[in-house]
Amino acid sequence: MNTRPLPLRAQVDRIIFFMFLASAGLFLAGYFHPGELNNYKRSSLILLVLAVAARVPAKNQSYTKKKGYGLIAGGLLFYWSTSLFLLNLPGYISMAYGLIMIKRLMLGNHVNDVFNRFNETFPQEERLLENEFSFNLRAKYLLRGEVRKSWVNIINPFRGTLIIGSPGCGKTHFVIRQIIEQHIEKKYSLFIYDFKYPDLTNMARAYASTHDLHVISFDHLNQSSRCNPVDPSLIHDLMEAAESARTILLGLNPEWIKKPGDFWVESSVNLLTACLYYLRLYENGKYCTLPHVIELLQTPYEQLFSLLEREPQVQALIRPFITAFENKAQSQLEGQMAGVTISLTKLCSPDVYYILSGNDLTLDINRTGKPQILCMGNNPQKANIYGAIISLYLTALSRQLNQPGKNKCSLIFDEFASVYFSDADKFLATARSNKVATTMAIQDISQLQSLYGDKRAATIVNMAGNKICGQVTGETARQVSEIFGKTVQPRQSSSINFNHEVSHSYSTSLEYAVPASRIASLSSGEFAGIIADNPDQPVAFKTFLCKMYTPRVVAGKVDPAGEPGFHYEFDRSVVEKNFLKIRSEIKALVEREAGNN
Repeated sequence: MNTRPLPLRAQVDRIIFFMFLASAGLFLAGYFHPGELNNYKRSSLILLVLAVAARVPAKNQSYTKKKGYGLIAGGLLFYWSTSLFLLNLPGYISMAYGLIMIKRLMLGNHVNDVFNRFNETFPQEERLLENEFSFNLRAKYLLRGEVRKSWVNIINPFRGTLIIGSPGCGKTHFVIRQIIEQHIEKKYSLFIYDFKYPDLTNMARAYASTHDLHVISFDHLNQSSRCNPVDPSLIHDLMEAAESARTILLGLNPEWIKKPGDFWVESSVNLLTACLYYLRLYENGKYCTLPHVIELLQTPYEQLFSLLEREPQVQALIRPFITAFENKAQSQLEGQMAGVTISLTKLCSPDVYYILSGNDLTLDINRTGKPQILCMGNNPQKANIYGAIISLYLTALSRQLNQPGKNKCSLIFDEFASVYFSDADKFLATARSNKVATTMAIQDISQLQSLYGDKRAATIVNMAGNKICGQVTGETARQVSEIFGKTVQPRQSSSINFNHEVSHSYSTSLEYAVPASRIASLSSGEFAGIIADNPDQPVAFKTFLCKMYTPRVVAGKVDPAGEPGFHYEFDRSVVEKNFLKIRSEIKALVEREAGNN
């Protein structure tokens, strides 16, 4: 009579069953041969391990590694410490159960990984790669359940660094502070935009023993240097005057950024350009400051137009205003004038006038010689007003820094989206060759889109070769996830039938290395990113997902909430006198020129 052969799986199960029986049999047989008990025990243990390795029953949800290793350790202790059967038997059973538990945990580790964290790991750069320009961030990361140490090596900061993350994710504490420290150590010249002054300024001061440090802060005159961003030495022609005029007006009216070519916007820019360049040419720029320009714009129309018309280089700019005045087109003229005068009256403050009308320092901070640090302080409560002035400084600063043959320089912007940087995209594209590194921290890409528009914001994001991203959500998380790319990830599935038989299947698929959901759930201090390398210093693993180490702190020197440790001698009456002096100088200029007519 023919019988059908058993399926292969059933045959394997039968073999494994007999291995378990043989293991138990050897264990029991040893007690009938006391002289060979240890050999029988050893053989029994080997068969037990092989049987468990071949196949195990279905997993119980109460299985844990701690329980499994505890059962194995306790079982070995009872198994080998005595020859008493009543102690060896519990030891044998304990080892068998512990081995089964650990094997099931090894095979089924994906069951408890509900967020797929195990598969969303990948190798990262563990080498420290340095050069004279780099900054390097110590970190640790998870690889297949193992915590490993790593380095985020920004070996080419001149290609731009963009830091994205919601408030509290650790952008300043874990990244920006380390950049400041390391760039000071490597003798960079630094410009630091300190949005929450004096937080970053105190950090820079703690390390700045080899640098000359200067501060510009409109709320702390006793700590601030004075600097004229439209000094005659910074404006060489009418185009540079127009660039400065456009920057200050767009900074005061961010909605104008999205209206290129608008009649009212261009009229305001032309009028401010004419006034600025007139003072640039008048007596070799003796009165060429923004406060003098603001006061000049308060002059009655007839006197102002008559004054400006005498300068041939600004006649074309002022002619539309004169025509409207002569034709008595009062509504049009008021609209053209109001765009400038109303915007600039926001700056009519004795403190602002005082800072903008002096020359304690120059903006060529990357000149050869002793490296310089310039900290530009802002105030979140007055960000719209001070941000416009800072934008003007940035326009002048970029022209000074982006020149060949100077010292390497680092621009660090905390809350970059709170200030308008004219031609930021062009600066990123060209400053690299002149060894200027730009670091920009934002909370969300939508901030850039709101300030610069979609196209320019996308250009700025795409041009930054190094990207570091903390916890963000929504569209920004999706965009960043796509930038980081995909990796091949293993997939494992298990099925259990009614007979408690387990089958496993394995596959691979191409998935996002850091999906948007993972970026949205990052903790403070956790960052994902991608870096740019050099032809002579390639980096194998450019993408990272890690936990940054807390940066070093200079003990006893850094108090973010404290006041900077430097103050200038300051007399408040000087500020008021300077305010009145500027007004009287413009009044005298207008009267003098009217008398010469």
